[in-house]
Amino acid sequence: MTSARELIPAPRVAEGPGGGPGEAPGERTLTLDADTTLWAADGTGTTERWLRATLGAAFGLPLRPGSPDAPGAVRLLLDGTLDAEAYRLTAGPDGGVEIRGGDGAGVFWGAQTLRQLLGPDAFRRAPIRPGALPVLAPGTVEDAPRFRWRGLMLDVARHFMPKDGVLRYLDLMAAHKLNVFHFHLTDDQGWRVEIRKYPGLTGTGSWRARTKFGHRASPLWEEKPHGGFYTQDDIREIVAYAAERHITVVPEIDVPGHSQAAIAAYPELGNTDVVDTSALSVWDSWGISPNVLAPTDTTLRFYEGVFEEVLELFPGEFVHVGGDECLKDQWRGSPAAQERIRELGLKDEDGLQAWFIGHFDRWLSARGRRLIGWDEILEGGLAPGAAVSSWRGYAGGVAAARAGHDVVMCPEQQVYLDHRQDAGADEPVPIGYVRTLEDVYRFEPVPGELTPEESRHVLGTQANVWTEVMEDAGRVDYQVFPRLAAFAEVAWSGLPAPAERDFAGFERRMTAHYARLDALGVAYRPPAGPRPWQRRPGVLGRPIDGPPPNR
Repeated sequence: MTSARELIPAPRVAEGPGGGPGEAPGERTLTLDADTTLWAADGTGTTERWLRATLGAAFGLPLRPGSPDAPGAVRLLLDGTLDAEAYRLTAGPDGGVEIRGGDGAGVFWGAQTLRQLLGPDAFRRAPIRPGALPVLAPGTVEDAPRFRWRGLMLDVARHFMPKDGVLRYLDLMAAHKLNVFHFHLTDDQGWRVEIRKYPGLTGTGSWRARTKFGHRASPLWEEKPHGGFYTQDDIREIVAYAAERHITVVPEIDVPGHSQAAIAAYPELGNTDVVDTSALSVWDSWGISPNVLAPTDTTLRFYEGVFEEVLELFPGEFVHVGGDECLKDQWRGSPAAQERIRELGLKDEDGLQAWFIGHFDRWLSARGRRLIGWDEILEGGLAPGAAVSSWRGYAGGVAAARAGHDVVMCPEQQVYLDHRQDAGADEPVPIGYVRTLEDVYRFEPVPGELTPEESRHVLGTQANVWTEVMEDAGRVDYQVFPRLAAFAEVAWSGLPAPAERDFAGFERRMTAHYARLDALGVAYRPPAGPRPWQRRPGVLGRPIDGPPPNR
C-alpha cells in the first residue's frame, strides 16, 4: 500500500488519514480479495478490461462482474460534472473503491492512480506473494490534467524497436498518464511502415547494410545489417492497443528532407538531374542527408499514395509530416527544381519547401485531418489549420502561437531525452547538453511572453527520444527514465513556476516510483549514476558544455 503523497504525477487534491489514502494496514483499510467484484458502467469498458488484465494478474484476483452496491466492490462510472480526463477516486473500508471520470479517459487515469496506491507489486505480471492481498487505506484523490497533449515521441527509424517494445512503451506512457504517442516512422536510415502500394519502401528502405556506433564522428561501425518494419496489421494492433489506453498515435512520415531511405527504394523520388539516385542506399550514418525529395508532380502523387494508406491506419486528428532540416543544395543545383520555382512564382528554395508542405496541408485538410510539423514549416507561411512542434527552442512555438497556430512545445534544449543526464565520464555516449532529472522537472512548456489568448494555442508538451545512439531497448530505457516521470508531472500537474517547484519532494516520491519501475523491468538510470553494464566506454559522443539556451 502506497500513500497518496507518493503519487506521480502529483494530484490536485488528496484527502484522507495522514494527508491521503495511505495509513498503516489494519486500521479502517479496504482489502481486495477473491470476493471483490468489479462493476463498470457504460463508457468505462477500456478501464474494466485493463483492471482485470493488470491488477487481476498481479494479485491473482478474478475481479468478477458484480452489482454497484455490492460490499467492497470496485465501481467505475462516468460523471458529467467532471471535465474531460478528470477523475475522482474514493476508497473506504465499507464503500469499496469508486472511480468517477469526466469521460472514459478520466476513469482510466483514475485506475492508474489506484494501481500506484496498491504498491509496487501491482506493477508485476503475476503474484509474487501468494496469499498476500492488496490493501487500500480510505481517502479521496481528485485530479485533472493541465494539458490535453502530453506526448512522447519515439524514433524507430534510426534504431528499429520491435512491436512488443512499442506496446511496452505504450504501457509505460499510460502508467505516467501520457496520452499522445508520436511515432517517428521514416527517416534517412530506415522506412518502418508497410505501404502496400509501394512494397520497395520496406523491401529496400527498411534495412541498412551497417550502422555507425556512437556519434557520427565516431570511427566505430556495427558491421551487420540493421532493419525491420511494422506490417499494416502490426500498426493496427499498435493503434488499437494505444486506444485501449486512451493514447492517440500520431504518425510521422518525413517530407521533403530526411528521405534517403525512400529515395534508395524509389530513385525517381530524388533529384536525378544532380545526383545518381540509383546508386543511393539507405543511409548508415547519422546527421542530415543532402538527399532530399525532388519537387515534382511524380513525388507529390507518390506521397499522396503513401498518405492514403497512412490515413487508413491512423484514425487520429493529426498527421506529422516532418518538414525539418531539409538541406536545399540539390534544389539549388537542379535545373528542374529551379524551373519549378519560376513556374510557381516563388522567391527561393525556402518558398519551394513551403509549397511542398502547403500541398500536403491542403491535401490532409480536404480529408478532415490536420497537418503538424516541426517548426521549420513556419518558414514561407502556413495554412490556418496546421499545427507546429516547436523543437528549436521556444521561438518557433511563440511565433506560431502569435500567428494563431496550435503548438506542441518540445524544445530540444529542455526535453530531448537523447541529451545526456550528467556530465560524468561514465555517461554512455554523451550527447548534447546536460539535462538532469531536476532540469526536466523545472521545464515550463508555456513561454512567459505569450498573452493568455496566445497561450491557449499551446496544446501541450512532448518529450522526444531520438535513437541514433540507442541501439537497443535497454539504452532507450536508460535515456528515458527516470526523466519521463518528471516530464509527466510537468505535463499533467498544475505546478508552480519552475523556481518554486518542490524538487526535493519530487525526489522523495521518486523513491517509491523507482520500486514501480523495478517491478516493470525498466532499465532506468539510477540516481547514483550508470550501472557498469549501462556504460559505453570508448564510444564517442558529442557533449556540449555549459547551460543550454533558454530560447
